[in-house]
Amino acid sequence: MYQMLTGLSVIEASSFVASPSAGLYCAQMGAEVIRVDQIDGGPDFRRWPVTAAGDSLYWENLNRAKKSVALDLGRPEGRELLQALVRATGQFVTNFPADGFLSHRKLAEGRADLVTVRVMGWADGSPALDYTVNNAIGYPMMTGPGPEPVNHVLPAWDLLTGAYAAFALLAAIQRRSLTGEGGEVRIPLSDVAIGTVANLGGIAEVLYTGENRPRLGNAVYGLFGRDFLTADGVRTMIVVVTPRQWSNLLAALGLTDAVAGIEAERGISFARDDGLRFTNRAALFPLFDAAISALSHADLTAALEAGGVVHSAYRTMLDAAQDPALVVDNPIFGKADNPSGFTYPAAGAFATVPQLERQAPSSAPRNGQHSEEILAERLGMSSGEIARLVDAGVIGIRGS
Repeated sequence: MYQMLTGLSVIEASSFVASPSAGLYCAQMGAEVIRVDQIDGGPDFRRWPVTAAGDSLYWENLNRAKKSVALDLGRPEGRELLQALVRATGQFVTNFPADGFLSHRKLAEGRADLVTVRVMGWADGSPALDYTVNNAIGYPMMTGPGPEPVNHVLPAWDLLTGAYAAFALLAAIQRRSLTGEGGEVRIPLSDVAIGTVANLGGIAEVLYTGENRPRLGNAVYGLFGRDFLTADGVRTMIVVVTPRQWSNLLAALGLTDAVAGIEAERGISFARDDGLRFTNRAALFPLFDAAISALSHADLTAALEAGGVVHSAYRTMLDAAQDPALVVDNPIFGKADNPSGFTYPAAGAFATVPQLERQAPSSAPRNGQHSEEILAERLGMSSGEIARLVDAGVIGIRGS
């Protein structure tokens, strides 16, 4: 954690990836993020991966550095307490429906300058998941060799939406500081996805060409890049993005003359044209396949490193988790006391701020761990009143 958002408090009522990640990013920068869940845990409380005891490693990591309040949101008293917490705090992040007891209109009746950031599925309020939105915008029909669609396993749109929601929250707070006005910011997963496609030129591309991009397997669109197999069976991705990398790659593999022959035959030059390297890949790839298949991965790596060529062998996630540079010695990781009891490298803030000291990652709370503290502090509730609602099953407490 960095203490860059010290003094900012946010109520979060959410589940799954996008909305909780928005709260996580704020918490990792020093905000006090108070997650409010159902007493027995929300719908993502047991989300896989889980330990043998049923503790969700997913939940444990998406909720680091947050505080937890547990309420029975199925009862009027629980819903009223959540509404009161939102009004008392003034900043709210959620993926609950836009209508109902957590509508911005209803909440703002008691707090006119309330800032609400609402993560949604589709812009009309209907539900959507990363995996269904991704299908709708066309990426699975571009992934893999075809003809069947290929889903990717990374919930990219959830993560982008979470990061955008955190940004939108701070933007709305900045607007309020200038104007005194609150308001609701709605961030549909579908709009983040299709807007990102547009920002990358995808919408313009298909409308300009009138057709879909061809399936390329592991080749990189518009660049010289693909996976190649070394003599000892290591599959390595190589991507060229600069003229210098291109010339160094040819020299490293002894292909300068062979490639010059293709250029002379076709009356072209690959030196400074990414597009020509891409469109002539059918002639180039066999040369590179042959040269790389004659080298060990160690020799290939040495040659590519000397030339500053971008490359990486394919590895498993277990390999990555044990890698010194990526995880073991990476300062974004540290140890924390985890509710699951399992000790492993925990991620803190991704940013490096040289002028600030990086703190160790914080643990995730137990569900309801801070119920008494927050309700007393924010709502001025007495210990007797809290105890009565705990006994009545409206408030949940578990403690650390």
